[in-house]
Amino acid sequence: MSFEIIDSILTIKLDDIATMTLASILLLIGIAVRKRVGFLTKFCIPAPVVGGFLFVLLNLCFTLSGTVAFKFDSSLQNVFMLAFFTTVGLGASLKVLVTGGKLFIIYWLVNVAITVMQTLLGVGVGHMVGLDTAYGVISGPIALVGGHGGATAYGITLEGMGYPGAQLVGLTSATFGLVVASLVGGPLGRRLVEKYRLTPCEDDKDYSVDVSDYEEKAVELNYGNVMKNLTAVFVSMALGSMLVTWIGGVIGMSIPTYVGSMFFAVLVRNINEKFRLYQFSLSFNDGFGDIALGLYLSMALMSMNLLDLAGLALPLLVVLCTQCVVLIALTYFVIFRILGKNYDAAVMCSGLIGHDIGSTPTAVANMTTIQARYGESRKAMIIVPIIGAFLIDVFYQPFVVWFINAYVPVLK
Repeated sequence: MSFEIIDSILTIKLDDIATMTLASILLLIGIAVRKRVGFLTKFCIPAPVVGGFLFVLLNLCFTLSGTVAFKFDSSLQNVFMLAFFTTVGLGASLKVLVTGGKLFIIYWLVNVAITVMQTLLGVGVGHMVGLDTAYGVISGPIALVGGHGGATAYGITLEGMGYPGAQLVGLTSATFGLVVASLVGGPLGRRLVEKYRLTPCEDDKDYSVDVSDYEEKAVELNYGNVMKNLTAVFVSMALGSMLVTWIGGVIGMSIPTYVGSMFFAVLVRNINEKFRLYQFSLSFNDGFGDIALGLYLSMALMSMNLLDLAGLALPLLVVLCTQCVVLIALTYFVIFRILGKNYDAAVMCSGLIGHDIGSTPTAVANMTTIQARYGESRKAMIIVPIIGAFLIDVFYQPFVVWFINAYVPVLK
């Protein structure tokens, strides 16, 4: 951590440890504020969002006054994201996934339809307000489903095709989506739960599925068991990253690292269920994942610059607002009913808003906040992260590549 005066502005440079420390403090502040401010709990706003936004607003004041600037080293942000997705994979027992059954397939097909809709909506509305097809595509599923990673990767590609500023448009769109998803997902889920007076017990009756048969017996969290569970996370992160790098090189496509780690973690969990290599602790896995998720979101949010949103051109703002309003309305009035109109469906809808406008960690944060108030939906916590972070890419990546090749002309 260092302090410098650059252009008469006090510039505070935080290294990776200092950045992580600030994220931890903001997360704790978010938890504390959430407990004391009723409407934050009432509307299910996640704690990392609360703490992160408080800092973003403070940083905005510093920026506008020209007195203080912050520079972060967010290298650990990807580590926490990787750790979180790995715990999602370790939580994916195939026995539990089977209980998802038809709902698993329905949710995937819903997300496939959303990807197509966002592409057509982005291009269609974009043309109406004067945006090139390339900018309509990158402000659609590339940014909203693919997040900042997708926006960066495809933005570079589109700039190479002759569309200047495509990466900035994508990153700004992803940031806009993250803000909306964080603020809307939880309240939407809460509204559905309270409007239809849903409870987890009601959901159990609807599906007649008892996932408790597959849950762990109490595992003593002593030094040995904690280290074994932690090592399983680290091994999955490392080998999964190597696997996805190798596969990406073979097929000539960039694949997000977390996909490999999560996939490898699924293998580890289910191999362990067969051979009992170590005592898997669901409570440790969920707790560690929640911490990683909280720190990742805190770091992602506190690094945002609201001036990026203020600098949105009006046409792009129209496209993004249309995308968000249409998806929120569809989720509330249509998708909730398609998914079963029960407690699981309400929790999954809060998650769907999270990952189809923002990011999968936002989806999980939204669902976790709903469950903390109304009760657990194990099925939603398995289906949504797996599809949002992994299985939707089976359709999304090839579809976007095909659409760009077919409909976005190369200008240079």
